[in-house]
Amino acid sequence: MEEKMMKRIEKTMDRLRANQMAAYYVETKEEVVPLLKTLMNEGETVTHGGSVTLGECGVIDMLNSGDYNYLDRSKAQSPEEVEEIYRKAYFADTYLASANAVTEGGLLYNVDGNSNRVSAILYGPKQVVFICGCNKLVKDLDEAVMRLKSVAAPQNTKRLNCDTYCAKEGECLAMGNDASYMCDGCMSPARICCNYVISARQRHKDRLKVIFVGEELGY
Repeated sequence: MEEKMMKRIEKTMDRLRANQMAAYYVETKEEVVPLLKTLMNEGETVTHGGSVTLGECGVIDMLNSGDYNYLDRSKAQSPEEVEEIYRKAYFADTYLASANAVTEGGLLYNVDGNSNRVSAILYGPKQVVFICGCNKLVKDLDEAVMRLKSVAAPQNTKRLNCDTYCAKEGECLAMGNDASYMCDGCMSPARICCNYVISARQRHKDRLKVIFVGEELGY
């Protein structure tokens, strides 16, 4: 980890803590699961949002170990069962996710299409734990918006086989507009940027927790 990046992460962690969010740092993705196990109890109910990062860190394998009551939507047999798991997530002890961006000012920026992830971030689970590679760190909200439109959304629409402009062109349709706003974008029915959530200072101390990892992970 370069000294400059480490200082940025340390600054961001201080700002997150000032905003009533817990913050942690691990050097490698292999250290994520051992840390998570200290934040969760065996037998508790756990679920997660869609995330490449969780798979890269071995978190999904940990959840499949049998030590937790894992609400696994990938095992659902119908769309109705998937929806039921989404609703049960509100009663989970722990909800795991990654963030689209984390600002140096201690804000979390998340944008969803289906919005089961952002709704659980806002309310429901007893704690929400974000695992974020250092590539998710941005200077401010303007940079967070640009990251979403130029990196996160295009790569996720490709991963999900969505018929959107950004999946085909590699960036949001609004990127060519000098006066583009946060919510500007395509009109596709498959659009994944529908609800925009910024998490600032929290009322419930340490309900939101952020684990920074000293390598690039996810989108």
